Amino acid sequence: MPDAREHKQEKQDAAELHPRSGDFRCLGIDFMGPFPSSYGNEYILVAVDYVSKWVEDLASPTNDANVVLKMFKSVIFPRFGVPRVVISDGEEWCKAQGGDFIPSSASGHVEISNREIKNILQKTVSTTRKYWSVKLDDALWTYTTAYKTPLGTTPFHLVYGKACHLPVELEYDVGVVRVSKYKAAWTVKVLNFDVRSAPERKVMQLHELEEIRHLVYENSKIYKDKTKAFHDKRILNRSFAPNDQIELAKRLVASSFADRVFFCNSGTEANEAAIKFSRKFQRFTHPEDKGVATGFIAFTNSFHGRTLGALALTSKEQYRTPFEPIMPGVTFVEYGNIQAATDLIRSGKIAAVFVEPLQGEGGVYSATKEFLQSLRSACDAAGSLLVFDEVQCGLGRTGNLWAYEAFGVTPDIMTVAKPLAGGLPIGAVLVTEKVAETIKYGDHGSTFAGNPLVCSAAIAVLDKVSKPSFLSSVSSKGLYFKDLLVKKLGGNSHVKEVRGEGLIIGVELDVPANPLVDACRDSGLLILTAGKGNVVRIVPPLIISEEEIERAVEIVSHNLTALD
Repeated sequence: MPDAREHKQEKQDAAELHPRSGDFRCLGIDFMGPFPSSYGNEYILVAVDYVSKWVEDLASPTNDANVVLKMFKSVIFPRFGVPRVVISDGEEWCKAQGGDFIPSSASGHVEISNREIKNILQKTVSTTRKYWSVKLDDALWTYTTAYKTPLGTTPFHLVYGKACHLPVELEYDVGVVRVSKYKAAWTVKVLNFDVRSAPERKVMQLHELEEIRHLVYENSKIYKDKTKAFHDKRILNRSFAPNDQIELAKRLVASSFADRVFFCNSGTEANEAAIKFSRKFQRFTHPEDKGVATGFIAFTNSFHGRTLGALALTSKEQYRTPFEPIMPGVTFVEYGNIQAATDLIRSGKIAAVFVEPLQGEGGVYSATKEFLQSLRSACDAAGSLLVFDEVQCGLGRTGNLWAYEAFGVTPDIMTVAKPLAGGLPIGAVLVTEKVAETIKYGDHGSTFAGNPLVCSAAIAVLDKVSKPSFLSSVSSKGLYFKDLLVKKLGGNSHVKEVRGEGLIIGVELDVPANPLVDACRDSGLLILTAGKGNVVRIVPPLIISEEEIERAVEIVSHNLTALD
């Protein structure tokens, strides 16, 4: 519950905002009770300012004019000044000096506030109700703040121009005065028991009350302006510049075919997203087609990840078998077989074709320009999407920023990951606008994707890697590496071929490569196997020096004896 300091601060804010004594003020007051005695108190007096809608209350043993005077003298006068008008439903309130008295039924803010404060008290005090007067301040605080209104004002708005407060009407019945349902005897006293003057007095009161409503309306606009100015002073001016995620997305779009970017945390996540985007694209573009294309084409020696969807696109049996059954609908075609791929695409059952422009895990095999161009043409004709997986071969690895640039063929979707943040976990799905417009908020998501840390690192990496001079150095170092390997290893009977692009190089052997990989590791060089286990895969850092290249080739050459 709030402490005294919170109450004090709220009242200070109210005092600063509230119109001063020179401004118009219209107060409504009303008693609520009697309640079971609580430390001698049986009634609650509530006062509401109809301009600011500020609420005050007071627990009291009686419901007479002395209590009203106490509230006015101790709370209203010193804090808010003298009211111009007081609206109430009892003649005794006339004795509360300081404003014109308008007798009226308290059917507006005061009655609503009374009811809500009473409801709060009933929920917060025990069944004996002994402590309700102690809980009154807390109940008022709850009422004025629980609705999340500015400065704790009541959430109920006065509807100006309508009868929020009407004088008690007199009803006539065969010459006998019959008071309305409120049975306010004081009404007759105010009218001096003169039944004949009652209608005239009633009309005068209605006109007078209408004038008050207009005054309240005009002054409420003044109060609203003051409230806005009060809060505007406390607004901290902050410039919200584009964050790192937006900056990274802009850089990726500017450097590629893509129009939009979806961020994730790894390469397999990126391919999972691409699978979903491909199927959503087909359903979006063929809403009436019950046989919409949902199948996928992947290729022999492919590797797209280890989660179930990406694993279904991966051709290696040793990765797939332990987790079957996996996602159905994937057909594997021989890598580079133009006829087989185009025939299957033309069937109309293929949502997307997943292909690596240069296969890394599969054995460092590069696609041909004719192969990728044929996939592009067939996909365009059939309405299928073409997806390039550049998780390993993209971002400068081949000597181009993107591997597809060497072939003059652009995909609809491209997945990237590993090198983008320099070792921190990140993935990204780059898509064209025609794909992006089919994906709606909530179709896909990721908790930690695109967080400031990895995006900041990725910006630094992308700025470095995308420089033409850096990419040129990757190409020249790759050629130097391959030339040295051919020179040093070409004469060995176990070496069948040295291939690759840039700094992704494969050395194909006629025997398993594991013994050579182990021997090189013991000599201080980390290399990998690929393909069917007979290819040595070399993927050094893009910043490798020529001296380090020479040292690496020497280690590989020295340990070739492990293959014998």
